[in-house]
Amino acid sequence: MFVTTAGRTNDEMVYQAREIAARLMVEYIPRKKRSIKAIQEMKQQDCLVIGKDRLELFPLGESEPFFFHPNSAMFRIKRLMKGETDPMIAAAKLEKGMSFLDCTLGLGADSIVASYVVGSKGIIKGIEARKALAFIVSDGLKTWDSGIESINHAMRNIEVVESVSLEYLKLQPDNSFDCVYFDPMFETTIVESDGIRRLSHFAAYEGISKEMIEQAHRVARRRVVLKDHFRSPRFARFNFKVIQRKSAKFHFGVIEKE
Repeated sequence: MFVTTAGRTNDEMVYQAREIAARLMVEYIPRKKRSIKAIQEMKQQDCLVIGKDRLELFPLGESEPFFFHPNSAMFRIKRLMKGETDPMIAAAKLEKGMSFLDCTLGLGADSIVASYVVGSKGIIKGIEARKALAFIVSDGLKTWDSGIESINHAMRNIEVVESVSLEYLKLQPDNSFDCVYFDPMFETTIVESDGIRRLSHFAAYEGISKEMIEQAHRVARRRVVLKDHFRSPRFARFNFKVIQRKSAKFHFGVIEKE
């Protein structure tokens, strides 16, 4: 990957681009009025573009970028504000002050909703293996203005961890998070939005292994939760109790700690 600026740039954007490139230990390339496509054809790499209002990640060969947006978290939290329920929150049995480890952060929607529920005294950590994706989501969580203070606070309260999930789990003490959560890329693809299609280019397909579930069970104080396609064999393979959801394309599985 390399870093450059938006087409209409200024000194502040150039400074920011150089600083981000140094932090990510990748090359900064001056834009010089060239198109992203032209620079990518020369470098054969993904491109992180520093713009005035947001960061954009261009996969090599794609014309549309990925950028941070809270996506479904917005309307899910608004439903919670009205006193409605959220399936993920119900499966995880989250309450104020609890801790939640999201082993498959992605765009961060589930972590944002979890953070809203556990509040300022709760702890939310999300793991992302790809450096570029971890950076852009972390930046978005810190800077995105939803227009609703409680949602902004929920985003700011999430810590993004750049790591492979299994390796991070191995380093955690026993019973260190109330809930350990997985939402892997579905084996049977569900295309929910353009954002998720673009995200699939960057996602690290680590897969869910027996060792990972064993480590998650050790680290979880109360429960391990898996969100997956309703036909997924992983529920049975790892002994999750499935919460059936009528007409839903995905279900939640739970392993409760004794």
